[in-house]
Amino acid sequence: MTKTKNSILLLIASITVFGFMACEKDDICIEGNTPLVVVRFYDVDNPTELKKVSKFRIVGVGQNTTVPGVADRTDLDSIAIPFKVTANSTGFYFIKNSVTVDAEDANGNTIQVEGGDLDTLYFNYDRNDKFISRACGFITNYDNLSQELKPESDNWIKNVEIVTPLVENSISAHVKIYH
Repeated sequence: MTKTKNSILLLIASITVFGFMACEKDDICIEGNTPLVVVRFYDVDNPTELKKVSKFRIVGVGQNTTVPGVADRTDLDSIAIPFKVTANSTGFYFIKNSVTVDAEDANGNTIQVEGGDLDTLYFNYDRNDKFISRACGFITNYDNLSQELKPESDNWIKNVEIVTPLVENSISAHVKIYH
């Protein structure tokens, strides 16, 4: 009976040890983020000089809130923005001199509306999903980046240049905007 007990205990211990050895260690995802698109603003009259956009605000087309991670209504010369990972195009409202003003609705009520110089810019791209690991899952890189600036009579954005059409990191500028 003792031999049987020892055999069973040895079998249980062996299964436990081999079971732990077969498990993959619990990964922590360090490098598994979809890259943000880095946009830098330049002086149209002196194209090598960065130029801050005063009281800058950026809102995604179809969204009611500002883009997360971009300081709202501050003077900025660079931003990093996310693209949609489920579509081949992402649009943004780029607002210079952004302010909230009081207005009157149709019923005579005072409401607050956004004001400022608003330009609409769409980015088009091909999505390349890449598997990183079980802990990180997939990330999306963007390729063949192009842009469409909605023409208006008084665009504050004068020119948009795609510097790097492949977005696979958030280290250097992908887009230059001249104003």
